[in-house]
Amino acid sequence: MTSLIDVIFLLLLFFMLSSTFTRFGEIELKAGSGASGNPVTPVYLRLQGDRIVLNGRELTLETLPEALAGQAEAGADTILLSLDDRTVSQRFVDVYAALRAMPGFAVTVLR
Repeated sequence: MTSLIDVIFLLLLFFMLSSTFTRFGEIELKAGSGASGNPVTPVYLRLQGDRIVLNGRELTLETLPEALAGQAEAGADTILLSLDDRTVSQRFVDVYAALRAMPGFAVTVLR
């Protein structure tokens, strides 16, 4: 008959070897700061559940880069990103990754 400590050791060994130790993905967020010496031209982007609204105009994730390129030509350099209570975290991460890929914009997440 097998002793209890041997069974516990085998179970511990099994769970340690079968589990995965992965690092969760991280995103770097920039918090809003006080007034600086340089004037900024903001673009207001709101996530409302599955909807993306840029300055009052509804967009999709695919059309967001070309709309932001047009805003950059108009002199915009800052994106103010706002979320509502219906926005899921994966949608936020997808949109935030697309925004970070746009050159020339600083992204600030509003509370």
